[in-house]
Amino acid sequence: MTTRDTMELKEDAIRAQYEAALGLLTGFDHAPRLGKAVEVASPERSPGIGTRPRFRSTTPGLVTRSTARPGGVRLVERVEAMGDGLVSPVQASALQALRRGLGIALAMGGVFAEGSGLVELKKANLEGRLPEARKAEFTELLAAEALAVLYTFANATAFLLAPHLGSVTVEVGTVDEVLTDNAPLALQGVLWELDQDIGLHGQDEPRMVATIAAFCEALMEKVALRGEVAARVAAFTGGSWKVEADGLVIAGFKPARAAKGGVLTMQFKKPTDVVGNHIAKYQSLRLAKMLMAYDFERKLNPFAELGGFIFTFMGDGKPGTGKTTLIQMMAGLLNDYCKVAGYPFRYQNFSIDQIDSYQGKSGQNAKAFIDAVLDPGVIGFGTIDDIDQVAGKRGDRQSSAGQQEVTAVFMGAFAGANTVVRGNCTFGMFSNYPENVDDALRQRAGARFLVDGPISREDYIDILALLLGKNHSIPLGDHDLFAAQEIKRAVSASFEGHGKPHEEGLLKVWDRVQGEIGKLDTIAKLGAYLKAIQQADERFTGRAIKNITDAVKVRAMDFELPDEWMAEPDLFLFKPYDDKLAMIRGLMQPMTVEMVVQEINRYADSEFRYADKSDEVAIAGMVRDFGRTEEAKRRWMEGKG
Repeated sequence: MTTRDTMELKEDAIRAQYEAALGLLTGFDHAPRLGKAVEVASPERSPGIGTRPRFRSTTPGLVTRSTARPGGVRLVERVEAMGDGLVSPVQASALQALRRGLGIALAMGGVFAEGSGLVELKKANLEGRLPEARKAEFTELLAAEALAVLYTFANATAFLLAPHLGSVTVEVGTVDEVLTDNAPLALQGVLWELDQDIGLHGQDEPRMVATIAAFCEALMEKVALRGEVAARVAAFTGGSWKVEADGLVIAGFKPARAAKGGVLTMQFKKPTDVVGNHIAKYQSLRLAKMLMAYDFERKLNPFAELGGFIFTFMGDGKPGTGKTTLIQMMAGLLNDYCKVAGYPFRYQNFSIDQIDSYQGKSGQNAKAFIDAVLDPGVIGFGTIDDIDQVAGKRGDRQSSAGQQEVTAVFMGAFAGANTVVRGNCTFGMFSNYPENVDDALRQRAGARFLVDGPISREDYIDILALLLGKNHSIPLGDHDLFAAQEIKRAVSASFEGHGKPHEEGLLKVWDRVQGEIGKLDTIAKLGAYLKAIQQADERFTGRAIKNITDAVKVRAMDFELPDEWMAEPDLFLFKPYDDKLAMIRGLMQPMTVEMVVQEINRYADSEFRYADKSDEVAIAGMVRDFGRTEEAKRRWMEGKG
């Protein structure tokens, strides 16, 4: 990024424009020139409420003329009409963002006029002494000021509204009424069109806020294109200004991004703090970097387009094997990467505490959790700890109504008809007992992270040394500390270990198929193996095949984005979407038979492991029930006798 000396846009200068900004919001007449008026119902005016003064330009040297039938624009009334007579917090936030955005924009216009010499030309024009030779310059500077004010208004308003946005999105199309005669007329034009869009799309408060945000994005895009070819904009593009109270930086025709994620208080872990769990650790490291490839302008991740993105994953293992440490590691990486890039990061966890006894409330909590993480304006990481307790199995009489509601919400969000994978977020489901998770919900986990903790002798020595710390004088002995944790070597060995199944039930299928058709080295033979697995376990459906092929595509992306790309955003993160896509394509490798076999076995092993445990748990439960029944009969007979 280009380093520029950032000046302060004074708070006094912004607040001095509040009266003019409020006038624009309360009412003015505008005759559209470029935009086309549509039939929009006028907001109802409550009886007894007086009219506020209409906006009148106070800019010296300018005259604003109407050339067609005027239309009244009253944005305050438009927004407040959605309520029940009292202004809601959402309405107030929207209006405050609009007023503040206008105040910042008008203040920026004043700074531009001072820096470009436009102030003197306005004064000369007002006094009738503007030289003929400078009239063209005056016109160009007025147009440049209008562009700077329009862009700053849209930029500041979008920035201020960002914390109030949810997952609702609205398409408003292009902004047509972009006038550059002068800044006041330019603001009237876009506010007229914004009023039209709110009337068309803002049926409720979430859609109203989304409409304003979408309008600001479209306006920034339109004005930035104009700014590329406009004359005399150097006074705006050549510097940067910071609004300290909001943390907003205005840097020419470049959008600012609000940090909507909030501050995390989690105790982060570094990759070196994770011992064992080689595949889970490796995939977590890669997924964190994959998320950072998300393009905020295109609202799409190149990895999602190429088919190598992990949207949902299941992390399962025995208690104490390191699931929480993995979460802390991945959240810490994303938090650090986003700080460097200036991206908003949002981490959310859904736990058993959010299961409510009130009907429908648990589902609402789950939906709010999903929406917060899906927000296309942030890099999101959502975790569901102990999902076997949070989401109930359908048809299980021991599952509460709240757990059933949560299951339905998660199933729809993770692989429903309306699921859109943009690549800005990922969801991790973690459990010590994945066999207790609903089969259909579990299969919506596109990747499997077996969290098996330390396994080898070297792992146990490494974790002991790590946890003891340095405040001791115990000799290490004959051991190369942390050599076994070298990620590439460990992961390669872990993947190769899945060249043959691990679970006894799957191993029988493997041996039988290999005996009948030989080595699995063609698509036809691989398909026959998949069919044999399905015959052995009917839960192995087409969704399982999709998850396996997705995992193979991820393996084709078996490369780490260089650390330099995360540390220096200009190298990759800030490049245009098409450039990022091309750079990733250049790192891809072809899919191989070995990859496919390993991923089939890895996925099927997990399903057989879950199924075997699930069956054993069910059988053990029935045995206990039968024993209780027999004991109850015996006691009843004794009592009767």
